[in-house]
Amino acid sequence: MTAYAIGHLRNITMNTGVIDYLHRIDATLAGFGGRFIIHGGPKHELEGSFTDDLIVIAFPDLEAARSWYGSASYQAILPLRRQGAEGEVFLIEGVDPDHKATDILQDLALGRVRQRGVIFGVA
Repeated sequence: MTAYAIGHLRNITMNTGVIDYLHRIDATLAGFGGRFIIHGGPKHELEGSFTDDLIVIAFPDLEAARSWYGSASYQAILPLRRQGAEGEVFLIEGVDPDHKATDILQDLALGRVRQRGVIFGVA
């Protein structure tokens, strides 16, 4: 199942570290099947205000995403991004193509609760 690396970044400064990071990140993705889905850009706000930047990188599966983030090639450039941006980064699995919003109700009916992406049984 497709997995995503999500970056919610703020206070971005286009310093030499961030620019170097941008020049090098694509090469780190290639071996893991990663590709940018969203990379900042103008937002068309509909509800609330979101002044930060959102980055979404798709991977074939969660293992590929984990392997990319932990790879020596990505870890080598990560400090460059941190020189000019603050924020949160996390990995999350997508849903099946036939997923419906009500599918999560089935988990509730079965007594399971979603917590940090993992389904736990409820006693």
